[in-house]
Amino acid sequence: MSTTQSEQGVRTMTQTHRWNIEVFIDEHAEERRTHAEARLHTNDETRLVGRGAAHRHPDDAEVAEIGDELAVARALSDLAHQLLDAAAGDIEQVTHQRAHLRG
Repeated sequence: MSTTQSEQGVRTMTQTHRWNIEVFIDEHAEERRTHAEARLHTNDETRLVGRGAAHRHPDDAEVAEIGDELAVARALSDLAHQLLDAAAGDIEQVTHQRAHLRG
C-alpha cells in the first residue's frame, strides 16, 4: 500500500492488487482447430476461465499464429464477459437491485 495526497491535502491510502491471467493454447492441426483458455487468478477465491476457439477453413493458408490470435482473443472476450457478470452479481447482492452494466 502507498499513501497519496489529494488536491485538498487529504492523505488517502492506495491499494495495489495483482491478478494473473494464464493463457493456454491447444492447436489441433488435423482438425484445423485452435482452442484457448484464459484462466484468471485473483487474490481471493475467484477462479474464472474464458474459452475461445478458431477454425481454419480448408482454403485458408496455414498460419498457426492467426488461429492462436483468434482463439486467445475469443477466450479473453469470454473472460471479460464473465467478469462483468460477476461484478453485476456482486452489485446486486449489495444493493438488492438489478444491476445494469455496459461493457
